[in-house]
Amino acid sequence: MVTLAEVAQHAGVSASTVSYVLSGKRSISANTRQRVERSIRELGYHPNAGARALASSRSNIIALMIPLRTDMYVPVMMEIAIAVATAARTHGYDVLLLTGEEGPDAVRRVAGSGLADGMILMDVELDDERLPLLRATDQPSVLIGLPSDTTGLTCVDLDFRATGALCVEHLAKQGHQDIAVIGEAAAVYERHTGFAERTLDGLRTRSRELGVRLLHRPCEGGYDAMAVTLARILDERPDTSGIIVQNESAVEPLLALLRQKGRAVPEDVSVVAICPDQVATQASVRLTSVAIPAQEMGRHAVEQLVAKFEGRGSDEVVLLAPELTVRGSTGPAPTRP
Repeated sequence: MVTLAEVAQHAGVSASTVSYVLSGKRSISANTRQRVERSIRELGYHPNAGARALASSRSNIIALMIPLRTDMYVPVMMEIAIAVATAARTHGYDVLLLTGEEGPDAVRRVAGSGLADGMILMDVELDDERLPLLRATDQPSVLIGLPSDTTGLTCVDLDFRATGALCVEHLAKQGHQDIAVIGEAAAVYERHTGFAERTLDGLRTRSRELGVRLLHRPCEGGYDAMAVTLARILDERPDTSGIIVQNESAVEPLLALLRQKGRAVPEDVSVVAICPDQVATQASVRLTSVAIPAQEMGRHAVEQLVAKFEGRGSDEVVLLAPELTVRGSTGPAPTRP
């Protein structure tokens, strides 16, 4: 293993100069810094993480809090987590993944232990119980999600209100007047999870503005739950000709059940999904969809946090504009006899 002293000898400088280059604690001339950095690359030197943390009072670790709940679509959460880890590495940070449902205890543990230089929180609720403690600590943090009150917080998210509105607008332009929304599991709404509540608000608001009848039904996902939910929708609103799905686990069961009932997509029923592109394009019918921009969300969150580390960041809300991609699952509303 290459030592700091060997780097110093190779670069023709003192060991303390190499240490200052690594820690940034003192100003070093550009020529000397370049010489040291070249020696580090050529020798393959990696500073000891513990020693580096002691020297700089930094861990170069970002804590990512991502409770993995059974009522959430885990692949999307993990795609965002991978995006965070990838972006963090480009800035020289590693990621500590916290997957338990610890709530404020997790924030307290990270903030009080020096485990990480900052935190990124996911699965944000409108009145998230972690936020008072987060506001009270001076440790930098970013939310991937939007609570009801963003004062003193930095947040990154897809604009889910605009997403809901965009889905309704697309179906309304095709002449659909009775639209059903198949949502997340009931527990997601009971927790007042931000993305689900905001989508629903966008759906309802735009439906009222356009004079469209909207029916929302939560669904656990899976074939049996989807069968019960679809039967209920068609019983309550037999003229339903447009369906918006915000539940990845329900997509394929929905399409299968519509086929069983003899309802062709999109000739009899149009379907729009809010889901990753992979889910939309690999479904048995290629779905018109609004994608979940996992890569952008993860990258923006890391960039906002690193800016805070460097004293450049400020509390702000970054909402990513939704983009609807039209595929084969939507068309004009059927003519009623």
